[in-house]
Amino acid sequence: MYLTPSHLKQLCQQYDLTPSKKYGQNYLISQAPIEKMLDASGIQSGDKVVEIGPGFGVLTFALLERGADVTAFEIERKLEPYWQEKKKIEKLRNLEIIWGDVLKEIRSPIKSGTKFEIRNFKVVANLPYQITSHVLRTLLELDHKPESITVMVQKEVAERIVAKPGDMSILAVSVQYYGTPHIVCQVPKGNFWPSPKVDSAVIHLDIQTSNHAHTFTDEEFFKIVRSGFANKRKQLWSNLSKGLFIEKIKVQKFLVEVCGNEKVRAQELSVEQWITLVKKLT
Repeated sequence: MYLTPSHLKQLCQQYDLTPSKKYGQNYLISQAPIEKMLDASGIQSGDKVVEIGPGFGVLTFALLERGADVTAFEIERKLEPYWQEKKKIEKLRNLEIIWGDVLKEIRSPIKSGTKFEIRNFKVVANLPYQITSHVLRTLLELDHKPESITVMVQKEVAERIVAKPGDMSILAVSVQYYGTPHIVCQVPKGNFWPSPKVDSAVIHLDIQTSNHAHTFTDEEFFKIVRSGFANKRKQLWSNLSKGLFIEKIKVQKFLVEVCGNEKVRAQELSVEQWITLVKKLT
């Protein structure tokens, strides 16, 4: 399903919808990024897919055409008549739309009358810029995590997510802890209507099962990471000693053992080094 800017303007007018900066409503008007997202996600017939912010369904219909069972979370209630009409005409049996904020709804118990179960699913979505980090964190903190995540995000955010030691951030550590993300392609801003101010990129992440459960919990891991990044200007030992109430000498000793440098800063550690460090600290 391909939508031109003129068609999108017509639909917005028909449903009394002004593209919202608050909800990050920038609609794709190019098919190429969608095909690359579908290929990267490896969607096959029968796969359960969660989409976030389907809008007028450019990505949604592409997923359905590949045989996916799609559960889409949409916060914009003005789109309800559009989807009601689509379901009536096209009999979209493999599509379920849950109306509301995905950050709240995806954590909720299964609702009466819905097919969606939060397990054994993949995420494919064009994420609103404003909630990208929140969505990724929410998905990765679910009891039943997705098998993979393929999302279009702001280019700068994508680069932060795939950062290497020296440029790490809490976001990079948080995502890379669960797998190795990579940038599938870049998507210039001209591929959207209205055109955003920045370019986008598609990232893909296969979720790996944690094998650290016998040593420490995810909660313990991220508590220590957050302490480490509390003040980027300070050396890591200082942040950890102050945040975790651990003796300076002890933390410095562990840092020398892990990375050979007691003066290292949080952004310089790889995820593997963080894991080794957390094992020692817990």
